[in-house]
Amino acid sequence: MTLVDLSAPPPTPEPTAGLLDALPRRVALTLPELRCAAAHAGDAPLPFEVREPSDGPGAGAAAHQGGLESRLGRSRGSADDEAWATVMGALHEPIGSLDRRGLLVDGALDEGLAGAVGLLAVPDVALDLDVAVQTAGGPLRARAWHRQAGGAVATLSTLDGVVFELAWFAAEHWPTELARVPVLPEEHGAGRTTVPAHVDLPYELADAAAEAVRSSRPDLLAVLADQQAATVRGAEGTTYDAVEVLDLLTGLSGEAQGRLRAMVADTSGGTTDVVGVVSWVLLGDGWHALRPYRDRTSGEARVEVRRVEPADLGPLLAPVLAEVTR
Repeated sequence: MTLVDLSAPPPTPEPTAGLLDALPRRVALTLPELRCAAAHAGDAPLPFEVREPSDGPGAGAAAHQGGLESRLGRSRGSADDEAWATVMGALHEPIGSLDRRGLLVDGALDEGLAGAVGLLAVPDVALDLDVAVQTAGGPLRARAWHRQAGGAVATLSTLDGVVFELAWFAAEHWPTELARVPVLPEEHGAGRTTVPAHVDLPYELADAAAEAVRSSRPDLLAVLADQQAATVRGAEGTTYDAVEVLDLLTGLSGEAQGRLRAMVADTSGGTTDVVGVVSWVLLGDGWHALRPYRDRTSGEARVEVRRVEPADLGPLLAPVLAEVTR
């Protein structure tokens, strides 16, 4: 497999190459259009399953929970069978819609679109991304599936499970595409946090603090801070007193406004073997990456929490992807 460098920006196109040829191609597709395109691409499987509501009392809700809802998250248009049917019924007939857009001509699918759907079905590397953010207007959840083989990448993403964006591009554009995933909604303004930009603490301490908040026992945070202050380290070995540790535990366990999870799998052998996961948490001032690891000297399980920007997602995923492409 080709080693993909996610730590560097895409190279500048050669002067002889057209600007449009160097850019990723994107197509917006409704769920029926996407399924129709997959059918015309040799019945290529999509990276998720959708099961229609079954007949019978209560069967519709169960179908949503086990089909679209469980894989893509609860969407605004599918609160119940009636609403889902209304949304689907309002969409254009897929064959006619693809034909009018020039994506299906005389029964043949656009070559680029067919290639992208095929790459989604048979990749060497699979990257699944799940982002959930709490906004003033309510919770938002986005899902994205990135699939890579050789020098090409295809991505599929959605916010509601009804409208999807399908994109395909050369692998050198992957870092830029990954940087689009954690971009927050415009209404989500940056605030403040009590968590330092870089802090390292025992995994057991972070877990105990989160459990204290979940159990409505925030008073226990002060006890944990008094007992474990000496185990918390900052950048370049900075130490903190109990009050500072209490502040960062309070922020880390109580500020969370969202999370990002990226799972990398090797699919080159016909099976799916998970090789690593990257996790971020959204705090008051933005995204923070969580990196669990085991201290080589003491053997203690610890977690590093570091402030990150959307553009950092590619470089942070690069070591995980290297496990697949080496």
